Amino acid sequence: MKLKLVRVSEYKDATLGVLCLDARPMFVTLEDRWFDNEKQISCIPAGKYKIKIHNSPKFGRVFQVCDVPGRSHILIHAGNTKEDTHGCILLGLMYGTIGTDTAVLSSRAAFANFMTAMIGIDEAELEIHDKR
Repeated sequence: MKLKLVRVSEYKDATLGVLCLDARPMFVTLEDRWFDNEKQISCIPAGKYKIKIHNSPKFGRVFQVCDVPGRSHILIHAGNTKEDTHGCILLGLMYGTIGTDTAVLSSRAAFANFMTAMIGIDEAELEIHDKR
């Protein structure tokens, strides 16, 4: 399985993107804005990363983005707004707002669909592109 995240916009308080699985756009994403790769407040640099299955004490079974320069514990998980990211990648089925915050919606459903698509895959490559 090849994963490609294309960042399409920095909007207000978040970086928005589209996650493609084997070249098919499947999910929308929300990350923190770029703050020089600062831990817990910035999206990670564009590039190629290995992702591996990981058992998170907080989120359960998720994928972890490995070998991010100067960073660790970057996960792909459910969540809606920048308050949920902590430097991680959130998945949703559509963009929207929660209160005044930019959000991805139906995140739990999107994450469940993502994990179903990844059944039997413990490791994959994630390619991240900036198109902002």
